[in-house]
Amino acid sequence: MEPRAQAQKTIRKGEGDLLVQESRPQLKQPPLFQVVMLNDDYTPMEFVVEVLQVFFGMGREKATQIMLAVHMQGRAVCGIYPRDIAETKATQVNRYARESQHPLLCEIEASGDA
Repeated sequence: MEPRAQAQKTIRKGEGDLLVQESRPQLKQPPLFQVVMLNDDYTPMEFVVEVLQVFFGMGREKATQIMLAVHMQGRAVCGIYPRDIAETKATQVNRYARESQHPLLCEIEASGDA
């Protein structure tokens, strides 16, 4: 893909021409947030694996690794996203867990990678 050339405009002003180069605003990446899953003593491990597969698009092996990290360390990062996506994923997981009558909980926190 070729980079776009910046637009140039010539403004006629009396005897001389003035060449003006339009600049584009500098865009920076949005800050990133981690979706963190917290351990509890009641949610079945298989349910946690299912949640990781459905809501975070993980394969079974990766989901099992994350589930074990949650179980052994008390928490684990499920993914890193811009704030609105991270909030949506955490909300979806929390709602699904409640609907399934499990106390599983996800929260978001600022990522150190931001």
